[in-house]
Amino acid sequence: MSFKKIFVPLDDSELSHRVFSQALELALIDRAQVMLFNCVTVNSLGQTAVPIPVDLGMNAELMNQAYQAQRLRLETDQKHASGLLKNYCDAAAKQGLQVEFDCKMDGDPGHSICESAKNWGADLIVLGRRGRTGFTEAFLGSVSNYVVHHASCSVFVIQEVKAEK
Repeated sequence: MSFKKIFVPLDDSELSHRVFSQALELALIDRAQVMLFNCVTVNSLGQTAVPIPVDLGMNAELMNQAYQAQRLRLETDQKHASGLLKNYCDAAAKQGLQVEFDCKMDGDPGHSICESAKNWGADLIVLGRRGRTGFTEAFLGSVSNYVVHHASCSVFVIQEVKAEK
């Protein structure tokens, strides 16, 4: 089976380095086009949300200040993610691949990955799985699980290697 358009969601993690390497290897075999992708969310880069005071019954001015702080943080995160994707893109281009990247601000990474891959015409999504299970997966969710069950194309999941205790 050969793939012509490989969609690769990445973040700033060790697992993403492995995902990127595997995706490049697959793309080189078939000279596939590659789309590198990141979905910036409130918690995507390890930061917590700025609390919105309206939930606490605060005044409109404080609510506006909290909203502006949240917006600034998301814009900063998006710039960081775009820089990260550009670095990955440059590394892939040096190997002679046709590569592009996109960074979106969206509330749901799984849905955003599936929609963006479909709109781009991907025939393969390569992404990582951190291995959350049980309560942690139920509470935080699993982007890879969502993508496996909702993507319109094939999905190749790279499992995070856990250090043995």
